[in-house]
Amino acid sequence: MLSYFTNRLFNGLLVLFGVVSLVFLIFNIKPGDPARMLADQRSSPEALAAIRQDLGFDLPLGTRYLLYLNDLSPLALMQRADRSRPAYLDPERYSVAAALPIGGDKLLVIKAPYLRFSYQSRRGVAQILGEAFPNTAILAVLSMLLAVVLGLAMGTWAALRKGTWVDSALLAIGALGMSGPSFFVAVLVAWLGGYVWFERVPLPILPALAVLIWLTLRLTKQKRTSSQLPTKPSGGTMGTWAHAHMSTWLPIILLGTYISGLLFHWPWATHSLSLPGTGLPMSGNLLDVDPFTGPFYNWKHAILPVLVLGIRPLAVIIQLTRSSLLDVLSQDHIRTARAKGLSERQVVLRHGLRNALMPVLTAVSGWFASLLAGAVFVEYVFGWKGMGLEVFNALEREDFPVVMGAVLVFATIFVVMNVVVDLLYAVLDPRVRTA
Repeated sequence: MLSYFTNRLFNGLLVLFGVVSLVFLIFNIKPGDPARMLADQRSSPEALAAIRQDLGFDLPLGTRYLLYLNDLSPLALMQRADRSRPAYLDPERYSVAAALPIGGDKLLVIKAPYLRFSYQSRRGVAQILGEAFPNTAILAVLSMLLAVVLGLAMGTWAALRKGTWVDSALLAIGALGMSGPSFFVAVLVAWLGGYVWFERVPLPILPALAVLIWLTLRLTKQKRTSSQLPTKPSGGTMGTWAHAHMSTWLPIILLGTYISGLLFHWPWATHSLSLPGTGLPMSGNLLDVDPFTGPFYNWKHAILPVLVLGIRPLAVIIQLTRSSLLDVLSQDHIRTARAKGLSERQVVLRHGLRNALMPVLTAVSGWFASLLAGAVFVEYVFGWKGMGLEVFNALEREDFPVVMGAVLVFATIFVVMNVVVDLLYAVLDPRVRTA
């Protein structure tokens, strides 16, 4: 087990080293002068040269790369004699845990990774990201929790109702969730939930009745089939005829109702039920301020962004849970469990769903890391003050240290999640350790 963990950790560190190298090259070969962003517009050439020397931009690219690795490494080689020399141990920048002299003015230092400082605010990147990360983490955890709970329940339900209208409806939800990119769904949900349906939700009467009739016929047919009652030939059955025609014409009815209501203003097409609105804001932060009581956490601000971020992983988990559970339920040990007289609930939960969680676990880990890293557009649309919004603003202002620090944090999260998932694989299935 120890060798397995060591191998996975080494592979993760190699990936992280590649990401660090790539990020450094991308943002250091880009044309531009960061000294002019930090200096005043009327700064003298001497002041600009001093800023470049402080940032290390007067050094060759290879030396700057080694210094960047030295700043990021928890174990670094520093010097404390001359502030103008590279790798100077500045107590205002580095958080040092221990320092061991190794000869002359050189030190072997154990420290926290140093992510440099912002070109715009002159604050430390670690401080900026540390203030923004909790909001992004809350958003990601709530979204993933929503996706996992609903995805496992809906995927299990779809597998147990294979071939029925429930299965088809849940698969349709999964397909719709996967087909909608987050930046488009965020705008759509913010517009509908926070503006159009903020005060009330109009429900057209004719489409609502059509959907109710269609669902009633489907449920009636399903109940008759499950009770094994004799049925008439399909050609003379009113329920079958209605089901076939409703399945074909229901989208046309929905579309035609709105079109006819817009063009002809027919009363039966324009009348609608007025349901209570969402009451959810289009944008906002988790921390709100009351003028009388002070700051407080307003959790309803998280509903719309959590819904947007959770749609795609929910769709993936539904499909993976369904397909994996169907595969497990067809295996020999499930038939043996049923032959022993176990209840269907015990068979599904204890012997089926537990063995079907391996691919779901992979999807959950990958999507959780993706939610932490991919919430840029969602946070921007909803004004959510997290790492995504910080990255967007930093890109807009060309504040590259903040962007580089955020990318490294995201890469570290991916590596850590992959290592944790590999360990969980080894715990759930000991055969993985020998692979």
